[in-house]
Amino acid sequence: MSAVHLTIHGPLARLALDNSGKLNAFTPGMLAALAAHCDTLDRTPEVRCVIVQSTGDRAFCAGADIAAWAPLSPFDFARHWVREGHRVFDRLARLSKPTIAVLQGHAFGGGLELAAACDIRVMAPAATLALPEAQVGIVPGWSGTQRLSRLLPESVLKEMVLFGRRIDAARAYGLGFVAEIADDPLTAAEEIAAGLSRASPRAAEVAKYQIHAAVGEDAAAMIEALGAGMIGASDDKAEGVTAFAEKRKPEFPGT
Repeated sequence: MSAVHLTIHGPLARLALDNSGKLNAFTPGMLAALAAHCDTLDRTPEVRCVIVQSTGDRAFCAGADIAAWAPLSPFDFARHWVREGHRVFDRLARLSKPTIAVLQGHAFGGGLELAAACDIRVMAPAATLALPEAQVGIVPGWSGTQRLSRLLPESVLKEMVLFGRRIDAARAYGLGFVAEIADDPLTAAEEIAAGLSRASPRAAEVAKYQIHAAVGEDAAAMIEALGAGMIGASDDKAEGVTAFAEKRKPEFPGT
């Protein structure tokens, strides 16, 4: 049965796609599981980093399972399948923990969009990237024309979406889309994740919010989260809450 598994070992969490019979293509159940796991991770303070990986070595993810969306009406396809996938991938992108995608195999369509939703990517030498949706009569729907436009040059993205060209690991690295090419990308990702042990968890979280605000990744929420963090630590906030509970006018100290 297809699934997305969450395992947590101390500060390191792993999200693993498990649908190897279909090259880890996403099903509706996998989308729901990924969203639920993201909620769990945001509420697990001991987790410092999340590695997104998959079973098998042929494909990181071949995209969306065509058997899941092909029978849908145009209305259901747009309103439910596309919007739900977009919502779930946005949820992953805005996770408070740093994320690393391990591309041990090909990442096509939704698989590439999943990788793009992670903070950084590590790629095997033989893996490739592609957005082949037009070849089956559709267009990228889970941020392939939006988030990827911030991560790849416009001409390269058009090359992939319009002409169906694949990008190999060397070119992806040269474009800055992947952080590292490694024969064993999972081990490389674990070594990168270990670097967080020397960093403040709160500083890493706030820095991620700052970067996302700068590049437009849910900028409104990121800015308000930063503001809330600042005011939440103030004496003014403490006085306001206390005064409300005591049903009196607050006397803000301004600190």
